[in-house]
Amino acid sequence: MSIRHGLLALLERGPRYGSQLRTEFESRTGSTWPLNVGQVYTTLSRLERDGLVVQDGEDDQGHALYSISDAGRTELRSWFETPVDRSSPPRDELAIKLAMAVGAPGVDIRAVIQAQRHHTVKAMQDYTRLKAQSLAQAPTNRDEVAWLLVVEQLIFQAEAEARWLDHCEARLVRLAEAAATEPEQNPAPASRPTARPAGRTRARR
Repeated sequence: MSIRHGLLALLERGPRYGSQLRTEFESRTGSTWPLNVGQVYTTLSRLERDGLVVQDGEDDQGHALYSISDAGRTELRSWFETPVDRSSPPRDELAIKLAMAVGAPGVDIRAVIQAQRHHTVKAMQDYTRLKAQSLAQAPTNRDEVAWLLVVEQLIFQAEAEARWLDHCEARLVRLAEAAATEPEQNPAPASRPTARPAGRTRARR
């Protein structure tokens, strides 16, 4: 998630101060990715250092205002026009957990999958209710529409995760069945009678 570019997008609408930016960011995204004020001001300091925002006086309550610079607008346009890079995906804790659980002693990986599926389906149902509530209010302003896009992305993401978990479980079942039907590897050779050295027969009496 690019907080940096999110703040630039909000500043393009006009000068803002830190707490105002935090409130508008969370309103636009439905508080899906909450920010703290310190995080906002740290990001603003870096944007100012990079010449992408400038301090623009104070409001009537004495809040320091920030405005986007021409360089910031150029940076923002580039961000909007450039696809999000998927060649280096972020670490996914669930994928790492299942990868480590395969073959781990004492771990029932199917139980891990079932517990995660229950949680994922519940999250999907919660997101679907939020979407229904949003649609019932007939969203018209851009903050409401933006939140609707975010919650729909969360629904699609949860659906994809649930399908992936089903796939993982099916694959594990097939592997277990294949292992159960495989012949025993390297069976022990059958016992053979000991051969006597040639030319040394026992004399008959």
